[in-house]
Amino acid sequence: MAEKIVNIDSEEQLSMLFGQLDGNIQHIRRQYNVTVVSRNGNIKLIGDEPSLSEAVKAVEALAEMCRNGQPLNSQTVRYVTSMVADGAEQQLEELGGDGVCIDAICGNTIVLGIGPAGTGKTYLAVAMAVKAFRERKIKKIILTRPAVEAGEKLGFLPGDMQDKVDPYLRPLYDALFDMFGADRFGQYMEKGIIEVAPLAYMRGRTLDEAFIILDEAQNTTSEQIKMFLTRLGNESRMVITGDITQIDLPDTKKSGLVEAVKVLKGIEDINIHRFTEKDVVRHKLVQDIIKAYEKFNEGRKNHA
Repeated sequence: MAEKIVNIDSEEQLSMLFGQLDGNIQHIRRQYNVTVVSRNGNIKLIGDEPSLSEAVKAVEALAEMCRNGQPLNSQTVRYVTSMVADGAEQQLEELGGDGVCIDAICGNTIVLGIGPAGTGKTYLAVAMAVKAFRERKIKKIILTRPAVEAGEKLGFLPGDMQDKVDPYLRPLYDALFDMFGADRFGQYMEKGIIEVAPLAYMRGRTLDEAFIILDEAQNTTSEQIKMFLTRLGNESRMVITGDITQIDLPDTKKSGLVEAVKVLKGIEDINIHRFTEKDVVRHKLVQDIIKAYEKFNEGRKNHA
C-alpha cells in the first residue's frame, strides 16, 4: 500500500471538494478503491498502484476546479474520472482551469451551447451565472425555457402560476440547488435576485446587469428566440443551450435554435460552441447511446 498527499489551499475548498455528505470523495473511493482522509487541511490518499496515481490525478483536477471557484457535483466528478481513465491529462488541466466552453462564455456576450443530452450544457451555464454573481459582475440570474409540453398555454393547468411552470423548470432549479443550497436559493428567489420563468414571460422586457440562460432552445420558434435575443440589456450576458437532435416542436414549426445558428454565425461577440459525446458527464452508457444513434442516422442517410 502506498500513500500520497494532495495539498488544499483552504478549509472552504476542502469542504467543496468533499461535497455534501462527502458525496464527491465517496465516488473517488469507490472508483479507485482507495482510502481518502482529511489530514491537517490536506487530503491523504492510500491505496495500491496504479489506481492510487489515477485517484491523485482526479483529486488534483477537482482541487484546481475549487480554486477557480467552479462548483462540484457528482456529474463533475464522473467527468473527471472518465477523463483520467482515457489518459486525457491535457484536457484535465483545461477542466481544472477554465476550459474551452468556459472561455467562450467569459469572452463573449452571447454564447450558444449545442450538443447531446448529458454534456452538462445547462449545468455549466448555471455554474458560470453563479460565478458571475458571486464576483458581482451581474446583479441578477434569469433562467428560462420554453414550456413546449404546455404549448405556453399554462392557464388550463391546475394550481397557481408557480405550480403550472415548475415541472418544466425543474432541471434549472436542481442546478441552482446544487450551487446555492435550498435555503439561500429560496432567499434569492424571494428577493428577485434569481428568476426562473417560462420563455413567454420574457416578452416586452429589457434585462440589464443580468446573466440570462435560455435552456432547451431547440424547442423555441424563430419568433421566440429572436424575442429572447433582443431582451439583452446593458452589462448582461446570455447563454443559450439546446440539443438540435431532440426537437419537440410540431412538424409545421421550425426550430429557432437551428435558424439562430445560421443567422448569428460570424457576428462578433457571439460564440457558437458545439459539445460532443466526449463531453457527456452522465453515465458512460450515454456516450455509447449517442454514438450508436449517430452511426444509425449516418447509415440511414447513406441508404436514402
